[in-house]
Amino acid sequence: MKERERKQAAAASPCAACKLLRRRCAKYCVFAPYFPAEEPHKFANVHKVFGASNVNKMLQELPVHQRGDAVSSMVYEANARVRDPVYGCVGAISSLQQQIDLLQTQLALAQAEVVHLRLRQTAPGFSGSPAHSTGSPPTSRLMGRPIFEMDMIDQSMWSC
Repeated sequence: MKERERKQAAAASPCAACKLLRRRCAKYCVFAPYFPAEEPHKFANVHKVFGASNVNKMLQELPVHQRGDAVSSMVYEANARVRDPVYGCVGAISSLQQQIDLLQTQLALAQAEVVHLRLRQTAPGFSGSPAHSTGSPPTSRLMGRPIFEMDMIDQSMWSC
């Protein structure tokens, strides 16, 4: 009996969009499946960035099976725009790409160091002592400094 009452109360409760817009939630409200009443922040950001009318138009033009993905994209973009009003998702993607570039450079340096150390071990006259027995970070014998120092990275890739 209590479950039935809970379902009726949920059906009478407007979705987050209708609640924010202070309107009655219709039986076939286009927002209701994607913006439940328990997640008001989702629609608030989407409304702030795109506007309810535009979101309504976009959802109406899409087939029902694509609307969920569209809403997820709008929510992601809206949240990114709230965090970074100028660049939004592009700023996040750019930042991640810079991190990838940095990590790829560090990986290439580490791989070069491994090759260098292997060549030294196989070279005649190798003393047999480990390359970093002092407990300090691995250093490049070619450069004489740690292989993961940030100043080794070409800083020109960071400039705009």
